[in-house]
Amino acid sequence: MNNRAQEREAITAAMQRLLTGQPERSTGALTVLQLAAEAGVKRWVLTHKHPDLKTEFEQRRNQTSSIPAAYQPLAAKAADLGAANQRLRDENTELRQRVDAYAQAIYRLTHELEQLRSAAHSGDNVRHLRRPERAD
Repeated sequence: MNNRAQEREAITAAMQRLLTGQPERSTGALTVLQLAAEAGVKRWVLTHKHPDLKTEFEQRRNQTSSIPAAYQPLAAKAADLGAANQRLRDENTELRQRVDAYAQAIYRLTHELEQLRSAAHSGDNVRHLRRPERAD
């Protein structure tokens, strides 16, 4: 087997490993650079000597899930954390609105209390009632 055939075989095997989420020599990202690393060849070998394999890899990558199998647990965790973050943001917004409503109620009640206290000290709030006259 000549060198070109060995390169093609290595690239094809690396392509299969990456697409199934079982990388051995790379990060597992579905990129041409990682395909070359997985195959153990330089990127230019893949892009200039075997452009048909590069094109095939890109087509197969586009047909599969956008997230490689090696990254799916991390993507799921990121999605869960994103949902938890959104719930916390919503709760925070609700609590801020509640605090604002409480602050307004406290302000109104404090103002009303001050008015009642000033009215109590003014003396205008006492009415004298006449005693009914007795018939003896």
